[in-house]
Amino acid sequence: MRQRGDSIYLVDVRQPWEHDVARLPGEVLVPLDQLADRLDEITPPAGALVVTYCHHGIRSLNAAAILQQAGHTRVASLAGGIDAWSQLINPGIPRY
Repeated sequence: MRQRGDSIYLVDVRQPWEHDVARLPGEVLVPLDQLADRLDEITPPAGALVVTYCHHGIRSLNAAAILQQAGHTRVASLAGGIDAWSQLINPGIPRY
């Protein structure tokens, strides 16, 4: 989607130590356990797809549900998380 130029707004819902190990460029870090209290920090551009991600994809599913309940209409979870991304898309991103 990024290669096509689609508007994507990435939300990393992992813990800061995980973010320090590996991250995707252009994302916002809001750990899942803080997301409900920090919803005002999720400010995607108009029309952007909000994509939540974590290590393997479980926390990001919960995050996507929280964002949908908060009124975000274009939300998805990155299947397989950053671990799958590093295996399938960019092996330069460290695995942990």
